[in-house]
Amino acid sequence: MTCGLSVVTRNLMKNYPMGSGEVSVLKGISLEIRSGELVALTGESGAGKSTLLHILGTVDRSSGGTVLVGDQNLEAQSERVRASFRNRSIGFIFQFHHLLPEFTALENVLVPSWIQGGPENRALERGKSLLERMGLGHRMLHRPSELSGGEQQRVAIARALLQEPGLVLADEPTGNLDTHTSLEVFSLLRELNKEEGMTVVLATHNAHLAGLADRIIHLKDGLVGDNGTGTEDSVPAGKGKSGDSSAEPGK
Repeated sequence: MTCGLSVVTRNLMKNYPMGSGEVSVLKGISLEIRSGELVALTGESGAGKSTLLHILGTVDRSSGGTVLVGDQNLEAQSERVRASFRNRSIGFIFQFHHLLPEFTALENVLVPSWIQGGPENRALERGKSLLERMGLGHRMLHRPSELSGGEQQRVAIARALLQEPGLVLADEPTGNLDTHTSLEVFSLLRELNKEEGMTVVLATHNAHLAGLADRIIHLKDGLVGDNGTGTEDSVPAGKGKSGDSSAEPGK
């Protein structure tokens, strides 16, 4: 079983230049996500969900504060170290699957292993196993244009899990799917989360799916929760209204 990575942020900030000044997207976020949790990240568009995921995934750097993924402070590391860690330990799933159109489903899944230069046979067996698990065993040699939207997203999930990451970051992975397919994709993520042990952070506007997570962390105006302090204010999923942040702060 994969060892899930914990996530801790303290007073995390992110500013972007705009004109002669700056716009503040994250305004001092402090939160903790335990190893093996599946956490839903909710909030309106512009609340900072994608920005937070990009920083947690080492795609972007913060403007201030602390980020620990597992026991590593990757903010202090070089881009080369961050890229290597990202390839080995973090899986990304996006709203748009970003599959390479000239590659088959299996070849798309194998891309992270090709980048790392890992053992080919092991990656091939893992890729095939994941696609079989996702009901795509008969579609491995099909290209993206020959797959449905739900099938393409399942290929993207398999790609994200190929390297057995300790942390999976999913940014609106069901945003372009119908209700039935969205639930199928979420159920697959939940199943793999339980069986493989990886930590999952799922940004979503879907209140129903958020309610199926272990916990909901709500972002509002670049802060966590509605308390205006930037300190974690989250609820166990299924408690009260989905996305409501009125329960006691997470520990």
